[in-house]
Amino acid sequence: MVVLKLKDISNITDYMVICHGNSTRQSSAISDEIQRKLRKDFKIKPFGVEGKTGSEWILVDYVDFIIHLFTEETRQKYALEKLWMDAKRYNFYIG
Repeated sequence: MVVLKLKDISNITDYMVICHGNSTRQSSAISDEIQRKLRKDFKIKPFGVEGKTGSEWILVDYVDFIIHLFTEETRQKYALEKLWMDAKRYNFYIG
């Protein structure tokens, strides 16, 4: 998982979270769990969710931060991390 700090370089959002699941089903489950936890623990709901059908690329928009959930192949294809090379990068391993 990678978190990019865009706050100082873009007006799109403050942070962008990029991660992937091992399958479309897993990506969809990760998306559901993130939304459930943020709703339960922080009382926040997404402004919008795109790509739930098919689940190759799911975007969950919380305005101040955006979460991109990919399948591994789709993540490599679009390589969002490379598009935002100027952003401060925080890497996390969740295993």
